[in-house]
Amino acid sequence: MSRKPELRGRAARLARLLPAGAGTAARTPFVLLVVLLLGGGLIGLLVLNSALSAGSFQLDDLQRDTKSLTDEEQALQRDVDAYAAPDALQRRARELGMVPGGDPAFLNPDGTVKGVPGAAAQQSSARTPVVRPPEVLAPAPSPTPTVPPTPTPTPSTAAASAQPSAATPSVQPSTIPGR
Repeated sequence: MSRKPELRGRAARLARLLPAGAGTAARTPFVLLVVLLLGGGLIGLLVLNSALSAGSFQLDDLQRDTKSLTDEEQALQRDVDAYAAPDALQRRARELGMVPGGDPAFLNPDGTVKGVPGAAAQQSSARTPVVRPPEVLAPAPSPTPTVPPTPTPTPSTAAASAQPSAATPSVQPSTIPGR
């Protein structure tokens, strides 16, 4: 038995513009919509945060891999630089039996020779190590290796070993004009 008070004037005109009925039925879908939007936003933020975290972990792994590969590259570059150093090249050339070349001579386009060629410096075979070709793997190795006896040098063979032998090749690097 509630009775609405009688409205007069301006309030009566505004009351006629508003619908007359229960306000609870229109409020329920709005509340559900707001709750669904907030829940969807929170779930979306959770998924986005998880994706960013996974990307961060992948980035850390890739940076760690990059650092280790960079360290390995630098170590390999140091090795290459050490092998390409002039003293290392000279030592390796001596181990291979190479000797420094003599004075080069050049041919002019008209066929004349420019310069006087000189012979390469000779090394004694006693200082030159014997370079053997790489061994070929045999299909079946022998069960007992045989070692030939080592001959003792006599005075006549010691003098002969001081002279360069024909068995020890003397390799001269070729000379290229302009280098």
